[in-house]
Amino acid sequence: MTLRNLLFALFALFTFFGLPVSARPNILVILTDDHRYDALGFLEHPFLKTPNLDRLAADGVHFKNAYVTTSLCSPSRASILTGLYAHNHRVVDNYNPVSKSLTFFPELLQQSGYQTAFIGKWHMGDSEEKQRGFDHWLSFKGQGVYVPDPTMLKAKGRFVPQAINSGFNLNGKKVPQKGYITDELTDYAEDWLAAKDDDKPFLLYVSHKGVHADFLPPDRHAFKYDKVEIPTPPTPLANPDLFTDPPMWVRNQNNSRHGVEFAYYTGVDMKKYYRRYCEALLAVDDSVGRLIANLEKSGELENTVVLYLGDNGFIFGEHGLIDKRCAYEESVRIPMLMRYPKSLKPGTTVEKIVANIDVAPTLLEVAGIPVPKTMNGRSFWPLAKGEGIPDWRKYLLYEYYWERNYPQTPTTHAVIGETFKYIRYHGVWDLDELYNTKADSKERTNLFNDPAHQSRVEEMNTALFKLLDKSSGQNMPLLPDRGTKYLHRKSKGTKGSPFPEGFYREAGTSGK
Repeated sequence: MTLRNLLFALFALFTFFGLPVSARPNILVILTDDHRYDALGFLEHPFLKTPNLDRLAADGVHFKNAYVTTSLCSPSRASILTGLYAHNHRVVDNYNPVSKSLTFFPELLQQSGYQTAFIGKWHMGDSEEKQRGFDHWLSFKGQGVYVPDPTMLKAKGRFVPQAINSGFNLNGKKVPQKGYITDELTDYAEDWLAAKDDDKPFLLYVSHKGVHADFLPPDRHAFKYDKVEIPTPPTPLANPDLFTDPPMWVRNQNNSRHGVEFAYYTGVDMKKYYRRYCEALLAVDDSVGRLIANLEKSGELENTVVLYLGDNGFIFGEHGLIDKRCAYEESVRIPMLMRYPKSLKPGTTVEKIVANIDVAPTLLEVAGIPVPKTMNGRSFWPLAKGEGIPDWRKYLLYEYYWERNYPQTPTTHAVIGETFKYIRYHGVWDLDELYNTKADSKERTNLFNDPAHQSRVEEMNTALFKLLDKSSGQNMPLLPDRGTKYLHRKSKGTKGSPFPEGFYREAGTSGK
């Protein structure tokens, strides 16, 4: 234990000294993979039903504008655990592990007297080894698999990199995976709840594989939405009249592993893909219902802070893209729900922008533990309680660093506000973007070249570099090459797109 952590632990112990156990709330974190912000029944989704998540929202708080600061599994998960931007925790891809020098918020809870358990997908590097901050551990390598044998499911999928069938690591012991992973992780979570020490507060961190691609639902939900009509999102190539100044890289990505024309090199049917996604999400909703019912039955629910969130969104053909990484809403916005009736008013909606980097400081405040000044995020606990925070952020910084494995998406920085979003690209000869996300929620009208918005572009560009400077983000992490490289385009597919119109001019004209 470092001296810093020791001081935090001593402070926390003195803070809690003499307080009854009931004064320290239990904490249940449920993290899902690739759950986009709008895939929730209570948001009037056209067909998806999520009764248990709907109940969480009705009984607590819905953070309407929740974002991730990097839309990629490992970086986002590291930000949740550390409260840091990716440029500080330096987990900027899905291949390299998290540094041992970093402090996870569960360590601080553990040192203050919480019993802690991690169950599910770790996915920072391919390690399944037990990580610091957790008394109890159940995890698997990489992405894991939905079932140990694909023949167990009616629904079939494609091969997914890092989907490793190696069983589970249960506190250092190898145990086989037996069934559908969302259900089995919930079984393990319930087993731990039954065996834990009832005289100590707990942190239970359930980290689902679901609903990561390739989306495979359990048989009870398979093909439930097969007859649902799914509209085809317009794209800059197929519907150029609907888009203003889309960047060249976006149009070119249409023909790539992360584009609709050559999706995962197979030409995935996006409509079928979205149906399987929603069906797999039903199992996550089942899991939420089981865990809530478990705590309700044990009498612990009312003293448990429940936080549900996704690690990033997912694009299903919007802009001609698939997957995540980019700064568009479908990629960077996530569902975030919180329940704790002792302090949170049921049916509350928080409009302010909150982020994954805010989770660690929030849960530390919930537990009465001082928040390290090194964290980039802030506690949104007062916002959840309806108290407001006068100096809450005006803008959120978003960052994604170009990956050699997936060169389709450039290094991206964005400044996200409640009305406008500014996106700046690095290392690519192309156009930046500005959107009014309230008036143009689909982000089809790029205002970057609009003379009426030049002062806003300049203001948000200045804000970007202030955010980077404040968080020591001027230097980009550069990590070793690992994993397979997906560099290809479809043979005889769409050719490279032309530069944006504004890039052309006659010889001899000014460079301005």
